[in-house]
Amino acid sequence: MNSLVKTFAAAALIAVSTFAMAAEKTVSKTEKANVNLSTADFALDHYVAVTTAGESAGVEQLFAEDFNQKIQATNTQSHSRDAVIKSLKKQKGEKLNCVVSTDILEESAGYMIAKVTMKFEDFTKTDLLTLVREGNDWKVSTSINSYQ
Repeated sequence: MNSLVKTFAAAALIAVSTFAMAAEKTVSKTEKANVNLSTADFALDHYVAVTTAGESAGVEQLFAEDFNQKIQATNTQSHSRDAVIKSLKKQKGEKLNCVVSTDILEESAGYMIAKVTMKFEDFTKTDLLTLVREGNDWKVSTSINSYQ
């Protein structure tokens, strides 16, 4: 009788733990990761991680709805938010071989202008960013790239 009670108790414990594990919410691959962009510095650091270290979590969250990118070269190019996000997602996991430095040129309660310099072996890319506060998050509003 004692072993029968232990068997039922063990079976009940297994059933409860199985149901508990099944009830846990799993995050699907289509759900977007939420990244902490509560400060301009966090947003700037995340921008550097996305553009140079292949980070893809929260990439949609990082850019303002009206974001645009301009590339100053022999023929000036302009890219929309969707095009930039699509390109960055393709670079997931790819780390650029460059030395990165950031300089905050101007900052207030609602915006920041920052310069991100990426020094590669044969050239330097300079990215002038405008970050704006939208609600509780900071987002990249504009990006102007130049190459030397």
